[in-house]
Amino acid sequence: MALHLAAVAVLLAGAALPLALSRWPSVALATGTGAGLLGSALGLASAVSALVQGGAGTISLPWSAPLAELTVGLDPLSAFFEVALFGLALPAVAFGGTYLRPHLGRRGLPTFLCFQNVLLAAMALVFSARQAVLFLVAWEVMAVASFLLVTFEHEREEVRSAGFVYLAASHLGTAFLFALFILLARGAGSFGFDAYAAARAAPAVPAALLFALALVGFGSKAGLVPLHVWLPEAHPAAPSHVSALLSGVMTKAGLYGIFRTLSWLPPAPAWHGLLLAGIGAAGAVAAITLALGARDIKRALAYSSVENVGIIALAAGTGVAASARGATAVAALAWAGALLHVWNHAAMKGLGFLGAGAVAHAAHGRDLEGMGGLLSRLPRTAGLLLVGLAALSALPPLGSFASEWLLYGALLRSGVDATGGTALLAWLALAALAFAGGVAAIAFTRIGGLALLGEPRGPGATAAREPSAGLWAPMAVLAAACVLLGSFPAAALRLASGAIAQASGLSPSLLSAELSPVLSALSGPMRWVLAMLVVGGIVLALHSRRRRALQGSAISGTWACGYARPTARMQYTARSFAQLFLEALAPRALSPRGRITPPRGLFPPSASARFEERDPARTHLFDPLFRIVAVRAARLRRYQADRLNLQLLYTVATLLALILALALRS
Repeated sequence: MALHLAAVAVLLAGAALPLALSRWPSVALATGTGAGLLGSALGLASAVSALVQGGAGTISLPWSAPLAELTVGLDPLSAFFEVALFGLALPAVAFGGTYLRPHLGRRGLPTFLCFQNVLLAAMALVFSARQAVLFLVAWEVMAVASFLLVTFEHEREEVRSAGFVYLAASHLGTAFLFALFILLARGAGSFGFDAYAAARAAPAVPAALLFALALVGFGSKAGLVPLHVWLPEAHPAAPSHVSALLSGVMTKAGLYGIFRTLSWLPPAPAWHGLLLAGIGAAGAVAAITLALGARDIKRALAYSSVENVGIIALAAGTGVAASARGATAVAALAWAGALLHVWNHAAMKGLGFLGAGAVAHAAHGRDLEGMGGLLSRLPRTAGLLLVGLAALSALPPLGSFASEWLLYGALLRSGVDATGGTALLAWLALAALAFAGGVAAIAFTRIGGLALLGEPRGPGATAAREPSAGLWAPMAVLAAACVLLGSFPAAALRLASGAIAQASGLSPSLLSAELSPVLSALSGPMRWVLAMLVVGGIVLALHSRRRRALQGSAISGTWACGYARPTARMQYTARSFAQLFLEALAPRALSPRGRITPPRGLFPPSASARFEERDPARTHLFDPLFRIVAVRAARLRRYQADRLNLQLLYTVATLLALILALALRS
């Protein structure tokens, strides 16, 4: 635990130093980045050590805040999530050190670096806190710090709007968490997590209510549908390495909260798991369909985050339902798939957002319609981004294939072994997972094809040049992680076995017995696929090099269906690539919002059309709800204190009401 506390201390010191060195922007950037890297390295070492040892105990320090204790600890579940946090933070912070260089001299850069390190420290405390008040303080610091990072470019109206949506969603979720922790403390007699766990056999309030509060409070941070609306707003607005942290780690804080809450409740009935799995499956299908229509590359990746969170929720819900009916083999496969996908998603989504940021930086824009032809101009960056897109499509031999394979195995076994309605639900979940995987392949083929292949569609793409190693080297680290997690899933699961046992409630020996046959059948083929890809790539590279040496090289245009002089306008657009699928799937729910400028006159100079898919949860649920609330709240303006005497009257009246309530209670 000393190493973990040292990591937090280094990160907090790294938050203060950029402010003190704000007169020297380049020094502030180097200091803030260096502290973030050092703190993340210490945190990763601490988390891996705790996983290997099965935990690192707890430490309590004096804290004078009411009802609070400064108690932190690393059990296997906490350490597992901290591996994802610091494993992604290292390349993300390194990427940010180069990505932020164009902002040197900007007034808000030292503040940004400060809150970047505060965010990392706060997330570390969220995972390691062992007391509710400390957890909520860290949770709110995490929310505020990430809000300030998201709104770094606050001079743009869309960034301010995205920040407001994110802050509102965060605080609405926190309100449910306050209720959850207070009700748990009412039964446990303490705000300590150990007391919560000790009182799980006889909770003071119905377990269903506590589970519902956790699902809403933590689910809003995780991005479970329909509480996901802040993700596609905040991720495009934030700097790319911050988007990677928000998507790869902060959404997992919500999943961690749900898993931790399950450990404080009595053994969950099957319907808890079915509800979680149903929300996850529906969210995965809906989110990846919305990703198919997004023009902004980071917005599409944000919807993919919602999809992958849904897959993890589906796996965890399947595990909970299986444990409730005694199907330990299904529970072991499902929980192993859920937790392995946490690591996989951190690696592949970190790679995706860093790659999207590097590509957008080179092409001077995030709009897919302005990209094209970037693979030949940015061979390293675009090639690494293709690895991330392949991982997000769950292709072998990459990590997400392994974790989804475990989930497929759990659902198949549940469908075969169970009977009646349980079997039907398992087959439906299997169909939803397969459908989401198919749509993901289309969605990421669309991104890779439109952004990287063909001819440039805009001046930014035409002038794009390969960025420095400071941008593509961190991507290479994450690409290697995607390959290693896919090629050696057994090693990853052995390291995570303590966390899987803690989350599932199954013994490590039982987990090993159930997972070993599946992993043995998976690991060999994955390594063969990797070997064939490596050998095939080397052969193709040598053949291409020999052919160029013998025949020379020539540049020719992309094949364009026989047109003599093809132009970029003849290529697929972001809308037309997915149009048939979207119109066939949900023409009314996904009706696009657009603007058309039709041709006019005999010789029209120009015409244009721009469409963007709308999120049904935003347009049909939250926007109408917030409009109703705004109308009702506007009626309260008559009570707004424009004069000092009214303000004093309201204050005195409130104090008298509180005194009366306390007197009646006593």
